[in-house]
Amino acid sequence: MTIELAVTNNVFARDILTVAQLNQAVGQLLERSIPALWVRGEISNFTQAASGHWYFTLKDSRAAVRAVMFRGRASAVGFVPRAGDQVEIRARVSLYEPRGDYQLQVDAMRRAGLGNLYEAFLRLKEQLDAEGLFDPARKREPAPLPRAIGVITSLHAAALRDVLSALARRAPQVPVIIYPAPVQGADAAGRLAAQIRLANARGEVDTLLLVRGGGSIEDLWSFNDEALARAIDASAITTISGVGHETDFTIADFVADVRAPTPTAAAELACVPRSELLGRVMYAAETLVRGQQRRLERAAQRLDRATAQLVSPAQRLEHQRERLNGLSYRLASAWAGPQARR
Repeated sequence: MTIELAVTNNVFARDILTVAQLNQAVGQLLERSIPALWVRGEISNFTQAASGHWYFTLKDSRAAVRAVMFRGRASAVGFVPRAGDQVEIRARVSLYEPRGDYQLQVDAMRRAGLGNLYEAFLRLKEQLDAEGLFDPARKREPAPLPRAIGVITSLHAAALRDVLSALARRAPQVPVIIYPAPVQGADAAGRLAAQIRLANARGEVDTLLLVRGGGSIEDLWSFNDEALARAIDASAITTISGVGHETDFTIADFVADVRAPTPTAAAELACVPRSELLGRVMYAAETLVRGQQRRLERAAQRLDRATAQLVSPAQRLEHQRERLNGLSYRLASAWAGPQARR
């Protein structure tokens, strides 16, 4: 590739420039003269800032250059690079004027040597996103008390051992049903999708875990399959994906109801720990007992008031009876007097 630098800014015609003027002019010259281009190299000194921006050095055996990828662009990459990764980046050359250092402003990144796979990943990701398969409104929360949990993975995978261990530790009371399928190879995606459909047809689990351990992009490629993505989307069972490591992202992760960074994390998200359930039961029992005690106390108070109201009329009747007897005696006496004088 031939690059020509046409110096048209007459700032260089001045006798004396300030450092700031020089850096500004050189920066403008670089940005105007060098188009966006693809560069291949090895990642080093990678830093992900709290802001979400990526800062790193791109190097080969003979040279190195600093690079920055801002959050909006970095979020679309689909993976987080690590030191030593070979990548291809599309970038513009710019100058960081305060230091006079030139750097690359990166707007796209893919793993080196995997351009075709990565481009296919991006195309499918954009297509499914446009169709709404990644819409957060479509996502469902896992059942807090599942009848059973289904695990879709290889019977020989280390991920299966990790998942079963985590489930046995957290929720030994929950049955686990394994739907075996290869997680790598030409027919893996189709068989994974078939097991999702089987789990839905049998209707015996409330949550599905789709898991496998880490690997290269080729190893994880089955989880970037369109048919598998659509099977996940069509599933009536809440699906949790736990594919690879925390820095690995697949199409299945984007479509699943919940994405876990690892298979073990997927198991932990699938159920409430037994200790927490027991705590909830104890709290509910204590709340019920306290409520019953309060109701009994209020009933006793009402009974006391009713009893007091029943005693008081009896006392009033006795008082009236005594008055009536007194009046009767006086009336009899008054009547007897005149009769005696006759």
